[in-house]
Amino acid sequence: MALAPNSRHIKSLLSPPERLHTLQVDSVQRWMEDLRHMTEVECMCILQSKPISVEEEAGAGELIVGGERAARDGLQMLLRRAFAVSAELGKVFHRLEKGRWSRVHSTAVRVHSHMRSLVHEYSSVRGSLPEMQKYEKSLLDKCLELTTITERCVHTEDEFLLRSMKEATQEILTDISDSFSQMIDMALANEIQILIRQIETSDNVYTIGGAISSLLSLTQDGPQLCSIIAKEGAVVALFKICRQDCFSCLYAHALRTVASICCVEEGINQLEKVDGILCLADILTDESNAEAARAEAAAVVAQITSPHHTFTQHLGSFLENMQDIVTALIKLCRDASSGESFLLASAALANITFFDTMACEILLQLGAIHILFGACRDRHRVDTPYSKDQVATILANLSVLEQSASEVLQENGIERLLLLLAEKPSSSSPSEGAACERVQQKAAVTLARLSRDPEVAQTAIQLQAIPHLIELCRSPAERNSSDSVLVACLAALRRLVAVCPDSIEDADHQQLIKPRLVDSFLLCSNMEESFV
Repeated sequence: MALAPNSRHIKSLLSPPERLHTLQVDSVQRWMEDLRHMTEVECMCILQSKPISVEEEAGAGELIVGGERAARDGLQMLLRRAFAVSAELGKVFHRLEKGRWSRVHSTAVRVHSHMRSLVHEYSSVRGSLPEMQKYEKSLLDKCLELTTITERCVHTEDEFLLRSMKEATQEILTDISDSFSQMIDMALANEIQILIRQIETSDNVYTIGGAISSLLSLTQDGPQLCSIIAKEGAVVALFKICRQDCFSCLYAHALRTVASICCVEEGINQLEKVDGILCLADILTDESNAEAARAEAAAVVAQITSPHHTFTQHLGSFLENMQDIVTALIKLCRDASSGESFLLASAALANITFFDTMACEILLQLGAIHILFGACRDRHRVDTPYSKDQVATILANLSVLEQSASEVLQENGIERLLLLLAEKPSSSSPSEGAACERVQQKAAVTLARLSRDPEVAQTAIQLQAIPHLIELCRSPAERNSSDSVLVACLAALRRLVAVCPDSIEDADHQQLIKPRLVDSFLLCSNMEESFV
């Protein structure tokens, strides 16, 4: 992506009126941005190869910052150029399909220019890497071939020749795309190795923090990059930081990066190999650590135990440390000073209750129901539908155990469950709406499970749970037209009516209770909201 030119350069070249006019005209600004990528490669190489001398009296701190900036600049340059090449390649494919040869050719020229710039700029920053040289020469040759073929197609009207050239062009484009992806992966691996070496060898907090920030930024670009980062040993290096007291101020930053890397299997494998679970348990259980560090450790636990992963079965060391981890997490939920800390700790607990049923028994012994309902009354801790989603998940899983019913009654928990059933999004955000649906569904599931106990069922009926459930079933707007909420509400309603048949009117009984569950579901899911 092109970056805006340095404003100091503009000021030195233009007089005040001209400068003001230029900065206000979008087309001129766009041209100046594009110009950065269309300059002569030879000139750029000469300019960028000039070393910036460091004064002999410069302090050690300045040298460290300079090295850190060089690593960051090399990485940003690579990503910026790679994005530009990828964007132009996409345009070539699109325009080739439409047969717009003049535009195909002009875009192919830009691809060649971007590719030359990338190769020369990266070589000037990092030197020529032997393993990349074969890709560099091959790519530049293929780009030249692409521009030559497309130029021929611009100057011919022979349909047969154009068809054959189109196939040849597609093959060349595919080869360029594949080779380019391999070269960029290799270059990124090299950049990641540089960052990891900084983490492993430096004793300067700022240098290490900068390298960690760069890794964290890379993890946001998708699973493929996370896999490369994991394979290069980043998880190992980050846990080394988390095992040194002198770097305690970096724990939260390092753990946040680990959590991002562990979205891929390779990341979790590396965590297991370096006894990462034990390190997480140590950080979580040591209350002298900052809350932010313990919260980020909880985030890693939430990531590696996510039900969406299909590769967590091998986490044997997690079971060995589960008692300590669960105890520390519920304490963090109790003592959290912010909504974010509570969210991360409760998300970890929610995943763990899916991961192993023994966790539910541990949580009950630790008074989790009292802590969770107390948190729901505290807006500093439970302040979003996302936090309520985690609470509702834990309660739904705890409600499988018979002894949970009496504890919920002691905490006046049925009232809280009915409030969760009425959860509404405060904005039009799709993610917030989905979170509210999950809260409603899990609250209904919890109510249905707890209502096995007659005392819970009677309490729910007295608190007008049945009219509330009927409204959710009959009014799609009340449940955001969610089918999962509808099914859960029908199940809860039938459980309550089984305890007290006289608590529902005959018309509702005929439609919501008497038919098979699937028939009631079909009736309600097709029901139009009444405005009468």
